[in-house]
Amino acid sequence: MARFAQGSLTRLETPAETPLAPDYGFKDRDDRPTSFAAFRGKLVVVNLWAMWCAPCRTEMPTLARLATAYADRPDFVVLPINVDATPDGLADAKSFIDVHEPLPLYSDMTFKLPFLFPGSAGAMPKTVILDKQGRIRASFTGEADWSSPEARALMDALLAEAA
Repeated sequence: MARFAQGSLTRLETPAETPLAPDYGFKDRDDRPTSFAAFRGKLVVVNLWAMWCAPCRTEMPTLARLATAYADRPDFVVLPINVDATPDGLADAKSFIDVHEPLPLYSDMTFKLPFLFPGSAGAMPKTVILDKQGRIRASFTGEADWSSPEARALMDALLAEAA
């Protein structure tokens, strides 16, 4: 996966070992609990973001374009998880994500997830790519263009690998 660390993904980190995503619960838009295990069988682009994080908001349209590009793939999902810790922050996040279709909204109001994944602890935005078995295959801290050719090549390689 390291060969994809170029262009807008220069800072892509690819761990030598591929641990499972943390067994940690978060909520869907309707406040129902879920976890990463619910997405096994899919290539998952987890994006941890917050309304107070300007780079998080800047990269959201690129995540929406990535989701749209793979909309015909039932084995692919972009999973934005908002980590604003207040009800007002979450309400703002819902309004914000609604203009970035087809992205869903998930939340972790405890702000723990940014510390459970590899990379700079707590730094935002943080994007983590989970393979179909739920293993962490790559992570990226900071803003990236997730609709770039290098991001698409990374997704295509991981989807082909799991086929």
